[in-house]
Amino acid sequence: MSTLGFCDLTISYDGDSAVRSFNNLVNSGEWLCLIGPNGAGKSSVLRAVAGLVKYSGSVAIDQNEVPATSAKWRAQNIAYVPQTPLIPEDMTVYEYVLLGRNPHIKHFASETKQDVDVIEKVMTRLDLTRFAHRMVGTLSGGERQRLVIARALAQEAPVLLLDEPTAALDIGHQQQALELVDVLRRERGLTVVSAMHDLTLAGLYADRLVLMHQGVCVASGSAQSVLRSETLAEFYGVSARVHHEPDGTVVVIPQRSSSN
Repeated sequence: MSTLGFCDLTISYDGDSAVRSFNNLVNSGEWLCLIGPNGAGKSSVLRAVAGLVKYSGSVAIDQNEVPATSAKWRAQNIAYVPQTPLIPEDMTVYEYVLLGRNPHIKHFASETKQDVDVIEKVMTRLDLTRFAHRMVGTLSGGERQRLVIARALAQEAPVLLLDEPTAALDIGHQQQALELVDVLRRERGLTVVSAMHDLTLAGLYADRLVLMHQGVCVASGSAQSVLRSETLAEFYGVSARVHHEPDGTVVVIPQRSSSN
């Protein structure tokens, strides 16, 4: 269980600002979802938490500043699913998911029964067991995406970062993956931060949404307060109808331009 804090997080690439003065606090067991158009800075925020980009300001997990921690500490505390993962093609599916247990396996030691149990449970829940002995290079894009999520979940880190985790998945596996993340964060108190383009799914699973535009947070709160037709029109440039279900679910429905 860990708390993730941002204070005046600012990120620039070659002098161009990607994120400006981002502030937030994500508590243990909470799911924060970053939304916004392409280039809004969502992925940069996640990469800062993962220790992959330089920044000014503060990003801390339980008051441990990320740049001051060791690679081993980050591996034990942060699991990251990038938008475009690099996956070796000459490994089996099982071997790849096993990599998620590396932070828990001592040098020159083999995986324990606990490691095997964790891997088997995650693979079963993500419908990957039947691919266990297949080479990663033979998998489809959607199967690979589930594989990367499985490796991250097998890591059992208290902070989970998901950058467009369902982009390559069909609707069934989207729900399967997000439901598993939701169950595990409730069981283990995971701190989850995701970046998603599917606004309906974002509102369905996250506790809070942060809408980013040109590197700045322009709206924050519940799906009901952030996902509004006028807000989406202003920052996405899209015409959309926002429907509120009786159970609180917010459904975003794009509409065709009246000129078509």
